[in-house]
Amino acid sequence: QVQLVESGGGLVQAGGSLRLSCATSTRAFNNYVMGWFRQAPGKEREAVASINWNGEHAYYPDSVKGRFTISRDHAKNTVYLQMNGLKPEDTAVYYCAAVRSPTYTYTSLNSQDYYYWGQGTTVTVSS
Repeated sequence: QVQLVESGGGLVQAGGSLRLSCATSTRAFNNYVMGWFRQAPGKEREAVASINWNGEHAYYPDSVKGRFTISRDHAKNTVYLQMNGLKPEDTAVYYCAAVRSPTYTYTSLNSQDYYYWGQGTTVTVSS
């Protein structure tokens, strides 16, 4: 089993920054595509970032492009989400997700493509 544990959420004012962390249990971390998703109350879960197995390719939806950055540290088996210029609409529970990578450059913003999920960390952005 692959265990994912998110941390780093909290309360921040609009325009502020947070860095989320996702610690993984697998020793085969390099074999996994990693993603960050979020879900606000009453809304569908949506992707915010995905990164390929070696960290050289990342993809973002337009809603966060230029503000959020996903990265991974192979030595620590950890993936990060740096969030800058936060807006009230970014308020949500943020989830880390993982799936075994089928290709060298594979990334996915589709939540149904991921098998392993963390419990989430809450981000609240005040006006």
